[in-house]
Amino acid sequence: MQTEQTGLKRHLKVRHIRLMALGSTIGVGLFLGSASAIQIAGPSILLGYLLAGIVGFIVLRTLGEMAVHEPVAGSFAAYANNYVGPLAGYLVGWGYWTYWIVVGIAEVTAVGIYMGIWFPETPQWIWALSSILMMGLINLIAVKVFGEFEFWFALIKVVAIIAMIALGGSVILFGFTNNWQPIGLSNLWQHGGFFPNGVSGMLLSLQMVLFAYVGIEMIGFSTGEAENPKKTIPMAIDSLAWRILIFYMGAILVILAIFPWNEVGQQGSPFVVMFERIGLREAAGLINFVVITAALSSCNAGIFSGGRLLYSLSNNGYAPASFAKLSKQGVPHRAVMATVAVCMSGVVLNYFVPDKAFQYVMAAVTFVGLMVWIAILIIQMKFRRSLTKAQVAELGYRAPWWPYSSWFALAFISLVVVLMGFHEDARMALILGPCLLGVYLAMFYVAGLHRKTKNRFDLIGDQHDYWRSTRSKK
Repeated sequence: MQTEQTGLKRHLKVRHIRLMALGSTIGVGLFLGSASAIQIAGPSILLGYLLAGIVGFIVLRTLGEMAVHEPVAGSFAAYANNYVGPLAGYLVGWGYWTYWIVVGIAEVTAVGIYMGIWFPETPQWIWALSSILMMGLINLIAVKVFGEFEFWFALIKVVAIIAMIALGGSVILFGFTNNWQPIGLSNLWQHGGFFPNGVSGMLLSLQMVLFAYVGIEMIGFSTGEAENPKKTIPMAIDSLAWRILIFYMGAILVILAIFPWNEVGQQGSPFVVMFERIGLREAAGLINFVVITAALSSCNAGIFSGGRLLYSLSNNGYAPASFAKLSKQGVPHRAVMATVAVCMSGVVLNYFVPDKAFQYVMAAVTFVGLMVWIAILIIQMKFRRSLTKAQVAELGYRAPWWPYSSWFALAFISLVVVLMGFHEDARMALILGPCLLGVYLAMFYVAGLHRKTKNRFDLIGDQHDYWRSTRSKK
């Protein structure tokens, strides 16, 4: 089945969509970035993951409300254009495309770091280049092939995390591999307390914690190619929220219970070191493979999202017209290839500054990701206000506790942005992010896009035409 007007094919099933969004979230933010966050906050990082998880759920439900009502491939970039204006659609679209470019660079950098454990003599940039080319090829074949690869990539790391939580739980509760002497949970408070660096330490870690959840919003880009989006999107969102909380908080809880928090991250990924600590070195090697798979999964999802964004921007005249071309398999192949080509800058970064590459891209991506979440919340507020009471009552899937939940999420994210200014490594993001938006804003006016009369993205997929006519009748 293919969507009307565009040729995009609805071949993504609910199992694909669930694992796609889960896979795009469980990546370097958990496997590699969690160590830095733990060093800043100590055991109180658990509270940070809980708060950030709640905010992530609110953002996901607000996006889901719009996605079920209007299942379009452009997702919130299209909604920004529809409900806020052309400039908003342009900035959100290009900003989020940049976000996935930087995520792709971060993920292939992580691949290089972890492949270096097995092949220390091989330059890091070679693994980065190989990863980008492989993921690009997968995205060019067909959306169904992409969905299958992403499903199995994500499933590998999900199974691994569940196994790690189960094994770690057996060590904590029953003393497995510890002469059957249960370790318990005392490490959560014995080394300086639950807040060893004070409440300020937990607050300063929030930008890293929130970054770990950023990526779940890519579920919106599956709506244009999802089978029966009215059914699949709510199912995927509702199951995704609690699964992510369990995976993140469960995994971090196990690590903090087995290790004193101040030892985490001193010898690489805490996931790998945990298995070595409990005497399962072979399992530690397997986890290294899982971490690499996790990074490849996120890179794969990033190329998918980036390609669809360029495709939607092109349809609206905000990107070169050639990016709207589709292959015989219904893939926006030129948009995908352009995304892959720009991701190649990560290879250059890994070649010249391999030791600092991950730190640089993490700083750059955080600000853009948080701005996207703020944009989703604001767009959904505009969306709700554009509807009559009767139309709101007809919504098949609603954001809970609206508008209080949205205001809470906006306040939380704004606090995190302010706190980034107090963190030396994150301060760079507050410089790079606004500069990037400034460049895109200048391009918008230099290219004369502000004079465009076409003020809406083409809606892709199962159309909900009634919302336009009813708005005009209000």
